[in-house]
Amino acid sequence: MDALAKLFCSSARLKLLRLFMFNDKMSFTAEDISFRTKTSTAVARKELHALLSVGVIRKRGVRRATKYFADKNFIYFDSLLLFLRETTVIGPKDVLTALGKAGSLRLVILTGIFTGVIEPKIDLLIVGDKLEERALISAVRTIEADFGREIRFATFSTEDFRYRYGVYDRLLRDVFDYEHRTILDKIGIS
Repeated sequence: MDALAKLFCSSARLKLLRLFMFNDKMSFTAEDISFRTKTSTAVARKELHALLSVGVIRKRGVRRATKYFADKNFIYFDSLLLFLRETTVIGPKDVLTALGKAGSLRLVILTGIFTGVIEPKIDLLIVGDKLEERALISAVRTIEADFGREIRFATFSTEDFRYRYGVYDRLLRDVFDYEHRTILDKIGIS
C-alpha cells in the first residue's frame, strides 16, 4: 500500500477518488466503478458511501439506475484534483510488470497522459511478438485501475512496427514527435 493509500484510508478509496477526479465529466454505476477500479462491489459501495458523506461525489437516480459523479462544487475540488495529478505516478517497473504477462515485449513507450501531453492519439505503445490479447487487455485494465483513467494504447508485432516506422506511419510519428518515454527497447529505436 503506497503512502497516499494510507493517507486516504485505503487503496480502494484512492482508486475511486482518482476515477472521479480524473473523469469529472463522466458518471458511473456502482458496478462500473467496481469493474474500473478492480475492487469488489461491496468495497466500492462502502467507499462510495464515504465519498458521498464527505461531498466529493454526488449521485443521481435510484437503485440500479443510480449514477455517481464528481461534485465540481466540492470546496476542495480543485486542490484535490491538483494534488492527485501531482502525486499519481505509475512507474515504468509497474507498467512492465503488468504487461510482462502478455507475451514477449520488444518495445514499450509511454506518451500522452503518462508524460502530461494530451496531443498524442495514444498513451501507450506496445511492440511484441506472440502477444496474448486477453492478457494484454487485462494488464492495461490493471494499470487503468491504478491510474484512474482510460489508457489509449496500440500494439504491433515487431515486423509490423518496423514497416510502419520505415514508412513514417502517422500514428508512430505522433508518438515520436511528442514527448515520450521509452521504458523498454529491444529493437534499437532510441
